[in-house]
Amino acid sequence: MRFFKCFLWFFCIAWTLQGVAQTSDQLKANKKKLETEIADTKRLLQETQKKENTSLQQITLLRKQINNREKYITELNNQIYHFEIELDLNLQLSKSLDRKLEYMKADYERVVYLAFKNRRLIDKVTFLLSADDFTQMYRRLKFYTLFSDNVKHQAEEIKKTQAEVAKKNAEILSIKEEKLALLENKEKEVQSLEKDRATESKTLDHLKKQEKELANELKTKQEKQKEIENAIKKAIEQEILAANKKKAEKNKTTTGVTTPTEKPSSTVLEYTPEEKIASNSFVNNKGKLPWPVIKGATITSFGKYRNPDVPSVMMESNGIDILVEPNTQVRAIFDGVVYGILDMGNVGKVIIIRHGEYISVYQGLSEVSVKKEDKVTMKQTIGTVGKALGKTTYEMHFEILKEFTHLDPVLWLSQK
Repeated sequence: MRFFKCFLWFFCIAWTLQGVAQTSDQLKANKKKLETEIADTKRLLQETQKKENTSLQQITLLRKQINNREKYITELNNQIYHFEIELDLNLQLSKSLDRKLEYMKADYERVVYLAFKNRRLIDKVTFLLSADDFTQMYRRLKFYTLFSDNVKHQAEEIKKTQAEVAKKNAEILSIKEEKLALLENKEKEVQSLEKDRATESKTLDHLKKQEKELANELKTKQEKQKEIENAIKKAIEQEILAANKKKAEKNKTTTGVTTPTEKPSSTVLEYTPEEKIASNSFVNNKGKLPWPVIKGATITSFGKYRNPDVPSVMMESNGIDILVEPNTQVRAIFDGVVYGILDMGNVGKVIIIRHGEYISVYQGLSEVSVKKEDKVTMKQTIGTVGKALGKTTYEMHFEILKEFTHLDPVLWLSQK
């Protein structure tokens, strides 16, 4: 009965440990993801600090880095907590294994002692020949075989349990080492966080002295962005107009009827069945679309808001700005058709891709590797990010539209 209770307790702990291990795996994945983001942002910060005077890019990156470090420390705390739970459960499991091993050894010792004490009776030949008849001899042979097999099985189970005990002790040692490493990592991360906060405070002081210059810089950037937005809108209208004219000519050829009073619309496009399927697929992938660049840091938000560092400027963004490293390639976020390519001079090239009734826009490219009317696939390289206007850093602007309505890209792209 005691052995049964021990086994039941052993099973319960093992089952709980499995759940803890799954949670631990998820925490490790989150930690790895944040480590990558921190490393990427650190490289971008080093680039901006090396090439630029104090800038809005720097303070935005610093805030992002501080936020990532805070999240990372939280993940480390969660992982340390789960290691403590796992360590406690493993210690309990190790004790259960020790008790199980003691019971097995005691039972085995008793069997071996009885076998030695009755060795004359247990001697196989004597035991068999002393039988009254062949039936009893057969039964004795069967009993002897079962007895021998049981003794061997007990010996094997003891070895197996000893190996389990050794393995569990090694796991306990490994968990202790991992926990210690996490504690050391946490201490370093806290120091890095404090350092970043101090840098942020110093950077903010510098920015306050340059507020007028920065306000002018932001206004210039927004004016330039409006020019690009108008050019994109005009390009989309022209494409819709061309498509509607083409459709009207096709209908005229098919029916032979002309309607001179009707004018092709430049703002409304009727979609083919294939384009409707593309639209549905795009919608079904909301929140799962890949980012237009593999690595980068978002430095502006979608919508209308007051700039946190230059309060005199009201920001109005139809997309997001992503700061990247030099030679970063841009990729299509979904299957589609290149609707247009614009060259906006010193602010770079723009690619417009249609996905049914949805459109993705990629601005600030120095090189383009596709042409108008090309069919592109998800994650296909379409160009390279160029330098930001008046900067030595590399930055791209990205937008998603449903016809002429701008949507928040962050809601459509996958969580990195």
